[in-house]
Amino acid sequence: MADSKPLSPKPLAGKRILVGNDDGIHAPGLKALEEVAHSLSDDVWTVAPEVEQSATSHSLTTRRPLRLRRFGERRYAVDGTPTDCVVVAVAHLLKDQRPDLVLSGFNHGANLGEDVGYSGTVAVAMEAALFGIPAIAMSQQREHEQPVDFTPARTLAGDIIARLFTEDWPRDLLVNVNFPPLAPEAVKGVRVGRQGRRDTQIGVVEGADPGGRPYLWIGDFLRHHSADGDSDLGLVARGYVSVTPLHLDHTHHDGLERLRGLLG
Repeated sequence: MADSKPLSPKPLAGKRILVGNDDGIHAPGLKALEEVAHSLSDDVWTVAPEVEQSATSHSLTTRRPLRLRRFGERRYAVDGTPTDCVVVAVAHLLKDQRPDLVLSGFNHGANLGEDVGYSGTVAVAMEAALFGIPAIAMSQQREHEQPVDFTPARTLAGDIIARLFTEDWPRDLLVNVNFPPLAPEAVKGVRVGRQGRRDTQIGVVEGADPGGRPYLWIGDFLRHHSADGDSDLGLVARGYVSVTPLHLDHTHHDGLERLRGLLG
């Protein structure tokens, strides 16, 4: 990847960063992101789920109490969802001084296309945006079923985060970043692209447990996707880091006008 203009040491000095994820407090990707956050600022806090909460989307726990446990200096875990972690951090733990930036990840695997709707990683950023806090979700694509190598994300994320944070942050905006499974020097660059859509849908696998009882397992994730080069799917497939701005407003504005004409 071509070198860009170097940033000053601790480019977010004095800014409070909250780090979260959906893979849990002990996840290697979280540790890698914490290292990046500490390279940007000295005021870094982590609040993550106690256990893996992948594909929990933007769910919130309201039917039972939550437990907050300390795992080190400025490191905490919540026995709830990724969204719970942001709420506990912002509305309770850091209520006297809210974070200036929320970082989520590094997820164990990409969050591209329709993954955004299922992702707990993206949900962390969504909840932060609801609080009016700039937020970036970051995921490291894996190479087939190989263990995730976070070297690309660890190496390239700091520069991307610092540059995004220098921009004016519109209300209700969050940013979704995905790193390709390439050595940092092999990454072609950083490109901004829209959210993509796979050609085929998620599937269901049938099986039987050891007792012979049938089960259905959702998770036959089909990898085929459109070759559309300006989508997040296409960019990562071509070796770029994809950066996609997302917005909390789900309104389909063209449909809004059509329905007004239909229903008044």
